[in-house]
Amino acid sequence: MSELHLPWLELAVLIPLLGSAVLSRMRDSQRARNAALLFSGLALVCAAGEFVDFTVMHATQADDHFHLLTFLFGRPFLVIDQLSAPLLPLTAMIFFMVVATTSSTKLRRFSFPLALLEEAITLAMLSCKEPWGVIVLLGLAAVPPYLDLRARGKPTRVFAIHMAAFMLFMVLGWSFVESEGGQHHAHSLIAVIPLLIAVCIRSGIVPFHAWLPDLCENASFGTALLFLTPLTDGYAAVRLLMATSPSWVLKSIGTLSLITAVYTAGMALIQKDARRFFAYLFISHSSLVLVGLEVVTPTALTGALSVWLSSALAMTGFGLAIRAVEARRGRVDLSRYLGLYSYTPALAGLFMVTGLASVGFPGTIGFIGSEMIVDGVVVTYPYIGAVVTIAAALNGIAVVKAYFSIFTGCVHKASVPLEIRGRERFAVLTLASIIFVGGLFPQANVLSRHHASEELLKERNVDLHETIGGGEAAHGAEATH
Repeated sequence: MSELHLPWLELAVLIPLLGSAVLSRMRDSQRARNAALLFSGLALVCAAGEFVDFTVMHATQADDHFHLLTFLFGRPFLVIDQLSAPLLPLTAMIFFMVVATTSSTKLRRFSFPLALLEEAITLAMLSCKEPWGVIVLLGLAAVPPYLDLRARGKPTRVFAIHMAAFMLFMVLGWSFVESEGGQHHAHSLIAVIPLLIAVCIRSGIVPFHAWLPDLCENASFGTALLFLTPLTDGYAAVRLLMATSPSWVLKSIGTLSLITAVYTAGMALIQKDARRFFAYLFISHSSLVLVGLEVVTPTALTGALSVWLSSALAMTGFGLAIRAVEARRGRVDLSRYLGLYSYTPALAGLFMVTGLASVGFPGTIGFIGSEMIVDGVVVTYPYIGAVVTIAAALNGIAVVKAYFSIFTGCVHKASVPLEIRGRERFAVLTLASIIFVGGLFPQANVLSRHHASEELLKERNVDLHETIGGGEAAHGAEATH
């Protein structure tokens, strides 16, 4: 195993953890936001340093330099590979953007200490390959949203029941996996089925999806974004389910994910509340990522890993746009025309750009990945490819419909300034630049995700030359390169 030149991973985890402890003693919300911005910015620098260091080394996996956590746990705890290396800077950027764009009207309702605690847990989980470590950190990641719901006086039962069930099935399933010889052996139904149910619950697969709209509706929207948009459910599926399950299990979760993608895309079309609309749209996108992950062909897997990155980025920007509108108007009713374009054209642009990027619009960062998912799925399951396209089309219609409701239809009369602020302008320009640059120059992203898909298939002991479409992803990556 290679070794990073500096302890980037441990610093990226410990800095927000320290920041959470420091901010918990602060009572001034403005100072708390500035301090949170500093700590999350330092974590972003460390995560970016990790990615650059790993890329320059051309390694397949690497751990930290000082081995502090290795000393504590007796084995390498924070380890990155081709899959997780770009996820850390992406996740750190998501947290930084959410903190930076928190408006003055939401300072008292958004907990910065909990946000930094969530960041530390999420970055640690994405840096962990130990199954029990991933399971424990997935459970801990649900604590900050639960505390946020309690602090706001909102009902916690739906969220708590689903997260408790997720942990119960995950622990039960992995205990049986270990008792049957570990993750590289064949396993019985009693081991695989609990893991399948756990991943379905955490991913919001129908009929286990009720907790996700409930969280978006009742928790602080910033807290909901931080819990959802890194797509940690996909990480759980890859590390714990994909490496241990037979093909029929992966096909089952792929089928359930496909049904969920179409159903929730249709539900997004009829929502009147913007937060519930976002929740259903998010479930549909994350389900499409799972479809590609569970087909287990190089093309579909490469596309799914690419869409993982683009959806996390696009849905974060989309959620930030809704959050910014809420800061100006309160809860957004999509059954009315608000006509906000004349006051916030930049915000309208971010809403449309990120919304279209999430559905793979040509020229955006999500286009190549979406096409590869469809191409990879069609090779193995011709009819499923058509259903994936239908789900993406419904999502696109839902995005455009919501845009018309919020930004067009009438001239809005406002007695207070509604113009976009400096921090929001920075987020708009940054996210739009990444979306368009990633769409116009997709070679590096596709090649990186192809290498990650190869490593994952090797872990499943799949011969790339015998897999259906085995040469397609490599050929596609070389062609784009």
